[in-house]
Amino acid sequence: MKQINPQIIKSIKEILRLGGVGVLPTDTLYGLVGPALDKKAVLRIYKLKKRSPQKPFIILIAGLNSLESFGAILDSKTRAILRQVWPNPISVILQCPNLPKELFYMCPINQTLAFRCPKEKWLHNLLKQTGPLVAPSANSEGAAPAETIAQAKVYFSDQVDFYLDVGTIKGEPSTLIAIRDGNVIIERQGQVKVEKIYG
Repeated sequence: MKQINPQIIKSIKEILRLGGVGVLPTDTLYGLVGPALDKKAVLRIYKLKKRSPQKPFIILIAGLNSLESFGAILDSKTRAILRQVWPNPISVILQCPNLPKELFYMCPINQTLAFRCPKEKWLHNLLKQTGPLVAPSANSEGAAPAETIAQAKVYFSDQVDFYLDVGTIKGEPSTLIAIRDGNVIIERQGQVKVEKIYG
């Protein structure tokens, strides 16, 4: 990935902190991102992606402390697993039975959410400043993920607040696992082969 101008990152940070949404490179693919704790921004992303609000988004976080806002269950075994898999392109489904009512728009069905802590330093630092971001892939539901900003603009045109172009991004989505009763369940193999961690 080519170097990103710090001034551009600063500008994007302010847009996100004000509830804006846009397209930027995540640790996997280009993502359509917005502040997870801002209901208006999240619902806007659902509309842009033409996605059912019954399907929760993966949430990017800077660290374990961010999970407290979502009422996630974090016993000692779960914490140990999370410390082992993060930071990495591994998304983890967690039970969130204590999710505050004002955040019910995040997971309307079964009180579970998926989180990921990215390894990329610039993205990790951005998350420290903006707070958690929803970050689905940059495409309409059912369409191919955008590999370039030109492709993303076909999907979203001028309906987003910013685009961050770092060239072509080709890759696999994140590996998706669930933690249930202290056990790791592989839901989807992606960039990181989980057997290498739990084999």
